[in-house]
Amino acid sequence: MIHSTRHRLFYKRLILPLIVSITCALPFTNRADAAPNERPNIVLIMADDLGFSDLGCYGSEIKTPHLDQLAQEGLRFSQFYNAGRCCPTRASLMTGLYPHQAGMGWMNRNDNLPGYQGELNQHCVSLAEVLSSADYRCYHIGKWHLTYRMQKANENWPLGRGFHRAYGTGGGGNYFAPKPLYEDNQLIQPPKENYYITDAFSQRAVDYLKDHAQQSQEKPFFLYLAYTAPHFPLQAQPADIAAYRSRYRTGWDELRKQRHQKMTEQGLINSPLSPRDPDAKAWDSLSQAEQEEWELRMAVYAAMITSMDRGIGQVLAQIDQMGNTKNTLVFFLSDNGASAEYIDRGHQPGAVTGTRESFRCAEVGWANASNTPFRFHKMWMHEGGISTPLIVRWPDQIQQTGGWTKQTGHVIDLMATCVDVSKATYPAVKQDRLIIPFEGTSLVSTFRNPEKTTERTLYWEHEGNKAIRQGNWKLVKQHKQDWELYDLNQDRSELNDLAKQQPKHVASLEAAWNTWAEHVGVVPWDRLPPPGYMKKGPEFYRKK
Repeated sequence: MIHSTRHRLFYKRLILPLIVSITCALPFTNRADAAPNERPNIVLIMADDLGFSDLGCYGSEIKTPHLDQLAQEGLRFSQFYNAGRCCPTRASLMTGLYPHQAGMGWMNRNDNLPGYQGELNQHCVSLAEVLSSADYRCYHIGKWHLTYRMQKANENWPLGRGFHRAYGTGGGGNYFAPKPLYEDNQLIQPPKENYYITDAFSQRAVDYLKDHAQQSQEKPFFLYLAYTAPHFPLQAQPADIAAYRSRYRTGWDELRKQRHQKMTEQGLINSPLSPRDPDAKAWDSLSQAEQEEWELRMAVYAAMITSMDRGIGQVLAQIDQMGNTKNTLVFFLSDNGASAEYIDRGHQPGAVTGTRESFRCAEVGWANASNTPFRFHKMWMHEGGISTPLIVRWPDQIQQTGGWTKQTGHVIDLMATCVDVSKATYPAVKQDRLIIPFEGTSLVSTFRNPEKTTERTLYWEHEGNKAIRQGNWKLVKQHKQDWELYDLNQDRSELNDLAKQQPKHVASLEAAWNTWAEHVGVVPWDRLPPPGYMKKGPEFYRKK
């Protein structure tokens, strides 16, 4: 029985893929026609809560030499998007679907609704499931965050979703003593001394690649390396912190100006700097003691990013040592904009920011700087919440290196791209269950011709915050607020709201958003089952 328009659309879209799967022999088997050495290895690296301007090659003063080199050897996207929050973005990235379609419309909490199961549902497949069917060896290291059931291995742990090896954590936590921590299908304990999770992730990625070279050299590999850096708590190695001490004494107001100027000079943006976030105080209004504490927080944040960059350099060096650089497609991006959250649970009184006993966040002032030049942050659907750096390197295919593309893209595109380059077959059925067709578009044509752009229509919803981008027009709203309309070609900083001037355009885009919302299973935020700790909405976590 088909119960709703959303389900009717779901089945309608599956009729043709189902016929194709039946006529092409058994579904979800290896149908890759190309020889392994003709198909690229794929490396997908994701940062956690990294802002749009936090890399050197995107305007930052933070030392990211390996990512900067990756950008010089590849292609940078200036208008790429995530889903605005950790779990939803990871669900979209892993499945090629919008978060609600994959069962992760909010976070990893089961609300017993199709779009809000708190983990990947059984009508989607992961990148690893698709690529392993094409004889790729698949490795996951880092943050998973795609199931609420982390106490015991299950079908939604990485190995249950197509990976051959896995080492990581559920959603984050103490960088010196993470919990939970798993390897393959076992919960494990980290060493009590000389352990820092960013370094551990980098080393384990190198180890898996070395093992691959020794045991599976004839097969291509897929490496999903999902760092927790620079997600709170702000914790880093002392030497890395020391390199940034005193760097941020001029404060977030001056830093935003400096980054904005550099981004403009790089050709990344042509939009003005948005005003300081209304919840952030003027830097000059803070006492000396307050400035010293905030300066330390940003030094730690920068140190966390530099540590991640160093590890990425080690991974890239290992790929080079294996002789795989030319035929390895590397992606780097962030799961959402920088976080303005204010959380201090677990902070021990008197603990110095950056140590294993501390639990501090960057909060709204520094998040505003990290998301330069945009407004808002993680959890909002304005540009500051959903814009991500995307660096892509693939020497065999990307010939115009070191520059930018203005092609609009979204994390849903990574599945389509990986299917395209791997020659894998995306299944219509898995274990008698219909699989939702992926929503994204392959980026390969952009790799080959970065200057050519195609208009896209993309959608977002999280905690009642909504947006649709159609071409250069964007309709966006905060929960319980009015729709705002922006021409992103002229105003990507979202400063000039045109909604009242163009009500017909607002109505048209809102109707398109409503159709999409029904299609993917969005439930109005106020109707979700009751109040978890986040029910008050993201503004609850912004320090006043």
